[in-house]
Amino acid sequence: MNFTGKVALITGGGGGIGRAVALGFAERGAHVVVVDHDESLGRGSVEVLRQQGRNAVFVQADVRSSADVQAYVAATLAAHGRIDCFFNNAGIEGSVAPVYDYEEEMFDRVIAVNLRGVFLGMKYVLPVMLRQGSGAVVNTASVAGLVGGAGMSAYTASKHAVLGLTKSAAADVARGGVRVNAVCPGPVETRMMRSLEAQRNPADPEGVHAAYAANIPLGRYASAEEIANAVIYLCSDIAGAVTGTQLVVDGGRIGSGGPGPVPRIRPGS
Repeated sequence: MNFTGKVALITGGGGGIGRAVALGFAERGAHVVVVDHDESLGRGSVEVLRQQGRNAVFVQADVRSSADVQAYVAATLAAHGRIDCFFNNAGIEGSVAPVYDYEEEMFDRVIAVNLRGVFLGMKYVLPVMLRQGSGAVVNTASVAGLVGGAGMSAYTASKHAVLGLTKSAAADVARGGVRVNAVCPGPVETRMMRSLEAQRNPADPEGVHAAYAANIPLGRYASAEEIANAVIYLCSDIAGAVTGTQLVVDGGRIGSGGPGPVPRIRPGS
């Protein structure tokens, strides 16, 4: 999986899975463009890459904004002239609450970032790839795109929708030499999971972590690097006939019969 000379564009590249994917592409020779709403985190990823002698550029953007999305595409083309791999990854977890208590403003925000952001990314990146006659897109979905989860209505709805969007987009561009897939992580050792654990039980987030891990056949969360490996595979020539589908990376949780009991939301969350 050699990406020497190829250009990898990554949204949500400031931390967690996004940063791991940026590092993975760079280690394999790609030019990397990191996009993030948080300037400090985004520039931090680029600094890590540059310290390793890698070629990296940062673009600050709000993926909900059409103008910002067009700007990060334009910046990538100005720097490198093409886009070979697009990890359409930016997302937020939102709050944890029953659907009947879920705040409308938060619901709208989660859908705007997790779904509209993915749509806009493909809307403006796919024409570039079609002009090239090649390219690979990986959208970040989740096991929450395959099953429901108590207290996670907005996030679950957004990730189900990302999978549908992925399949439709793949059909739109397949004859143009462009592939579109999704990755579906289970629990991963990232800030997002720390947030969800703390929301479910502020008094004992470590206990929530242990409960989640106990329901994973491997007995642990995945690392961000393990998700990155799946993304890089989907973008590689090795996956040349893979499009319109999702790759689940969850330690066997879904394949073994479902996510198992979800830790309850505790008072004070």
